[in-house]
Amino acid sequence: MSPVGTSTAAAPDAVAAPSGGAPTFAVIPGAQVAAALEGREREIVDVVARTYRMHGAGQTCNPPSYFLRFDDKPNSRIIALPASVGGEVGVDGIKWVSSFPDNVAAGMPRASAVLILNDHATGYPFACLEASIINAVRTSASAALAADRLTTGRARPRRVGFFGVGLIARYLHTYLAATGWEFDEVGVHDLNPDSATGFRGYLERHDPATTVRIHEDAESLVRSSDLLVFATVAGVPHVHDPAWFSHHPLVLHVSLRDLAPEVVLEATNVVDDVDHCLRANTSLHLAEQQVGNRDFVHGTLDDVMAGRVTPDPDRTTVFSPFGLGILDLAVGKAVYDEVVRDGRLQTIDGFFHEMTRYGKASESR
Repeated sequence: MSPVGTSTAAAPDAVAAPSGGAPTFAVIPGAQVAAALEGREREIVDVVARTYRMHGAGQTCNPPSYFLRFDDKPNSRIIALPASVGGEVGVDGIKWVSSFPDNVAAGMPRASAVLILNDHATGYPFACLEASIINAVRTSASAALAADRLTTGRARPRRVGFFGVGLIARYLHTYLAATGWEFDEVGVHDLNPDSATGFRGYLERHDPATTVRIHEDAESLVRSSDLLVFATVAGVPHVHDPAWFSHHPLVLHVSLRDLAPEVVLEATNVVDDVDHCLRANTSLHLAEQQVGNRDFVHGTLDDVMAGRVTPDPDRTTVFSPFGLGILDLAVGKAVYDEVVRDGRLQTIDGFFHEMTRYGKASESR
């Protein structure tokens, strides 16, 4: 995508220097982020849809993500996602998100994140937001949007299966429910039986009318689900048999590395961005390496929304979103604007200190 042009909507009230003073800088903690997003699921799905359209129209810049890995923690990583969104959003920035799976054994969430928002006119950062919630929300809103658009013109699935039951799965269930999805049965499978039991308890509290069933093995979950959500921490494919998908479910492959190339190559594949999804040894990247081309990728979600791509109902459809930084920025800016409207923005006095090129006159010796 080409760089974003000059924006006229990049939070000028927050960034502008009052009377020639320093720009302001705010910190928005997790509690404020959660409050700003609560009950706004449909609105956030619309934010994500608009951002995808802008991306397709070249009004964003979304460079490759940068991975920090550790020799002593090969299953852990920290990822930097720089991005820029033009149009009415008009903001630049970066998400810094960590994934440390061993945290779960210590009773801590696997992922943590911060999001920095920068003013497009000056480059100055104007806010730092707790972003694990934003990460979960933009992922869930993207998946809910895809589920809706990929089932347009046909009956929505009534049996959903969750493979992996962490924070993303919980938020994704919330977003599906809030955007009108109703299920007769919810299937659950996780390698950790305690996690599966805990997620079942969450589902029974929030949707007591729906039957919740824990599956002891992956094949049973896949075969009994018409809508599948993969939200695991898998680093390599672990679902290999295309025959499990003979009933042609819709698959939300948000964790990107669960499906073997054999499964991918027999499906209709929709992504959020082709170049991003076919890198870093994702399932689609492995499929590309196996066949030497990208012909098995049928298009993007923007193509589906625009009517350029229509999935074949007689094939399994797999939506694989890499998770674009532009979505974090768009959702983060929506959070920031809501906190400003609420009058509860917490700014840090004097955050920017050196604001004159040669120092103040009083500092001369």
